[in-house]
Amino acid sequence: MSILSSIGRIATEFSAARARYQTERAIHSLPIELQKDIGWPEAADTKTGVRNGVGSWAGAK
Repeated sequence: MSILSSIGRIATEFSAARARYQTERAIHSLPIELQKDIGWPEAADTKTGVRNGVGSWAGAK
C-alpha cells in the first residue's frame, strides 16, 4: 500500500467521522420529544445525564 493511498484512506475516514459528528450534533439540538419520535437511542437515557459521543474519528464505525 502506497503512502498516498494511506493518506486517502485516512482522509476518507476523517470525512465520514466528521459527517457523523455533524449529524449527531444536529440531532442533539432537537427537542427531546422529537429525538424520541425519530427513535434516537440516547433520548431515552436523559435521566442518567450521560451522553455518549461519536468516539474517536479513526475507529468509530
